Amino acid sequence: MDKIESLAAFSALSQPTRLDAFRLLVRAGTDGMTAGDIATHLDVKQNTMSANLSVLTQAGLLRNSREGRSIRYFADLNGIRGLLGFLMEDCCGGNPALCQPLIREIACPC
Repeated sequence: MDKIESLAAFSALSQPTRLDAFRLLVRAGTDGMTAGDIATHLDVKQNTMSANLSVLTQAGLLRNSREGRSIRYFADLNGIRGLLGFLMEDCCGGNPALCQPLIREIACPC
């Protein structure tokens, strides 16, 4: 992930509903959730939720798949890894070994 892509991800996460939806989908894991279920869970109108999910998808933080008339959303672990990797790229004054405890803590064993 580069600077422009990282800025798009941060911009997408800077809105409360989008941040809540992203965190909900991270918790949902590999099962993901349909757009309607996300909207219901967060008490947001479905058309508003769809617009917010689209922003998160375009920013590379979510992926989706169509299931009949519904769309199921998932946290995009590659996008999340890319963002975290960009943030940690130059950590610890060029001594990445110092960052290993943090990297181990945030690494997902999934």
